[in-house]
Formats: sequence, structure tokens, C-alpha cells
Amino acid sequence: MDTTSYNLPPAAERWQTRALIIGVVALVITAVIAFFSGSLTHSGEAGVAQGEAAAAAHGSTTFLAQFFRSYLVGFLFVTGISVGSLAILMLQHLSGGSWGLVIRRILEASTRTMPLLALMFIPIIFGIHSLYEWSHAEAVAADPILKHKSLYLNVPFFIGRAVFYFVVWGALAYFLNKWSREQDHTGDPRVKRQMQNLSGPGILLFGLTVTFAAVDWGMSLEPHWFSTIYGMLVMAAWGLTAMAFTITALVVLSRHDPMSHVYAPSHFHDLGKLLLAFVMIYAYFSFSQFLIIWSGDLPEETSWYLRRLRGGWELIGLAVVILHFALPFVLLLSRDVKRNARRLVLVALLVLVARVVDWIYLIAPASHQTEGHEQSLWPMLLLDFTTMFAATVGLGGIWLWFFLRQLRQQPLLPIGAPDLDKVLAAATTSQH
Repeated sequence: MDTTSYNLPPAAERWQTRALIIGVVALVITAVIAFFSGSLTHSGEAGVAQGEAAAAAHGSTTFLAQFFRSYLVGFLFVTGISVGSLAILMLQHLSGGSWGLVIRRILEASTRTMPLLALMFIPIIFGIHSLYEWSHAEAVAADPILKHKSLYLNVPFFIGRAVFYFVVWGALAYFLNKWSREQDHTGDPRVKRQMQNLSGPGILLFGLTVTFAAVDWGMSLEPHWFSTIYGMLVMAAWGLTAMAFTITALVVLSRHDPMSHVYAPSHFHDLGKLLLAFVMIYAYFSFSQFLIIWSGDLPEETSWYLRRLRGGWELIGLAVVILHFALPFVLLLSRDVKRNARRLVLVALLVLVARVVDWIYLIAPASHQTEGHEQSLWPMLLLDFTTMFAATVGLGGIWLWFFLRQLRQQPLLPIGAPDLDKVLAAATTSQH
């Protein structure tokens, strides 16, 4: 089979350049807005002297705190694409479904961005004292709960665990990509079995590492709070992000030769059903967490939701319910929407935007832990949204640049896969 017939279109070079430029500019904008927002927030809240003291003691909205919180949101978003793609890739190898063949190269290219994610994590290490209360020795010494958790929540162990996560994710991605290239060159059917054998335990490792990463990077922002569902919530969120991005990439490629003759409505239909499944799974975990905490009515648990039901955050929560679940759910029930690439990509883009909003909803209120200041939260809420969206665009642009570089390295279809003929047959049938 001619491997050159399934290469990335020449327009991808322009996409790469634009993505990198947009990413760098957006990060600069994030830093500028964070700098001015930090000064303005402090002068408006408690005066300059008081604001600086509060920042030193409690990590309130300074330039560094605002920047690193925004950076964390962007990092969690792009990590979701890569790690979520790894999970979907392993699920495809286990299930053997033909639906995965049309997206395998996109998934594999996403997983090969793990080294970039490891580099992107370095600024979080430098900003750890601006992000996490438990990283301050004086705060731990004064708080019995933090002292009790310090065996787990301490800086060296935090960094060590992060290294372990990236090693596990990187190793899984490396072998799956290596064997996929080998399958292209040799067509050996035993390679398929190798990828299946790795994907089984790989899914278990994915579940464990993502659960602990969710606790480390997200839940420990509010170290007094805990939820046993939070890890599964992040797993579902990352899977949803990866599926929405994959559909978007597939639709873009389908508008250019040669892939315009390969992707068929049946392929989009299958992916639309998977997107609907991820939307429902995330909604299930999210509502289950809320219901359990609400019914338990324990102060150490309810404080997390109370903080997000005041000062304008209740409207953001409502927007998440509508944009993240209700609207995509209703739209994806339609068979026509799932089979129509133009309509499906609009739903996928809506989900991606909703994912950013949801990450802001999960992360930003952690920095506004002072009770009784609901009336003053709107300015901070708007600043959070501006800087966090800008940071997500920034990291997303850089990530997309690297992703496109990876996507250029191989044909857009796994030419050695034994079931590829079914994919091409479906495309041929749809054209007649």
C-alpha cells in the first residue's frame, strides 16, 4: 500500500506556525494580565501593605499566584488531551473496534506529546508555593490537619510522584507507538496481540496514576477537603477532552485530500456515540459527588460546594451544567448530528470550551477561601476567567504545534492494521 497517499496535507505547516505564535502570544498576555490584576486586586481588597502581608501568609491574588493558577488550568486541560488519548488508544486495542482505526494516528500523535507535558510541568514546580498551602512549613506547623497529611503532601514526594506519572504514561505511549510503527512495516499479526497485552494492565495503571495525579494537582489545592470520586471525575474529564479534540482533528483532516475520501459518516457516527458516552459518564460522576456530599452534610466536605455557590460562581456552575451536559446531551441524541461532520465538530468544540470553563470552576475558587466576601468576588471571577482562558490558549497553542509535528511523522492511517480494509470499504460504500 502506498504510504504517501495518507500524509498530512501541506496546509498543516501553516497550522503549526500559527499555533505556536498564538500560544506564545497568549502566554505573554496571561503574564501581563496577571501582573496588573494582582496589584489591582490587592489595592482594592485591603490596601497595599495589608495585601502584601496577606499574600505572604495565605497566597492571595499576587502576580505569581494568579499566573500559576492560570497556568495550572491550561496544563490540566492539555494534559487531558494527551493522557485521555492514551486511555482511548488502549481501549481501542483491547476492543479491536474498527472505529479506532480512523483515529489511531491522532491518538498516537497526542500520546507522543508526553515529553512536552513533562517540560510544561516544570513551571508548576517553581510555582508550588504560590499554588499549594501545604507546601509552606509554617502553614503545616500551625494546622493539625495539614500536619497529619504532611507524610503525603510534601514537596519532594509531590515531585517524585509527578515524575512517576510521566514515566508510566511515557512508557505506555512509547511501546504502543513503537509497535504500531512495527506493524506498519511488517504487517505481523503478533504485533496486534502485543498491543492488546500491554493495554490491559495499561488501563489499570492509567486509573491509578490519574487518580493520584488528580489528588496531587487538583484536590490538594484545598487540602482540608476530600472526595473519593474526584479521581474518577478527572479520568472522565480527560477522556472527554481527548475524544472532543480527536473528533475536531478528524473533521479538519476530512476537509482536505486525501482524507476527504477516507472518513465516512459511519465513522463520525461511532465517534459521536463515544462522545455522548463520555458526556454522560462525566455528568454521572459529577452529580454523584454532589449528591453524596450534600446528603452527608459534613462541614469539611460541603465547604467546597459552598465556595462555588456564592459570589457569581453559582452562575458558572449553572453554565457548566448547561454547556457541559444538557446541550451536548440533547444534540448528540440526534443521529443526524452524529453523522454530519460539520454539526458534530460544533458539538465537540462546545465540549472543549465547556471543559475549560469547568476546569476554571474546579480550580479558581480554591484561591478565594475567605468567607463573607461574596460581593467582591465578581472582579476576581472576571480576572480568573480572562487569565485562565488566555493561559489555556497559550499552552494549547504550544501543545498543538508539537502535536502537529508528531502527526506529520507517520501516515494518517495505520497501514499495517489487519482491519484497515473495513475502514476503506466503509468510505467507498458511502461515496456510492
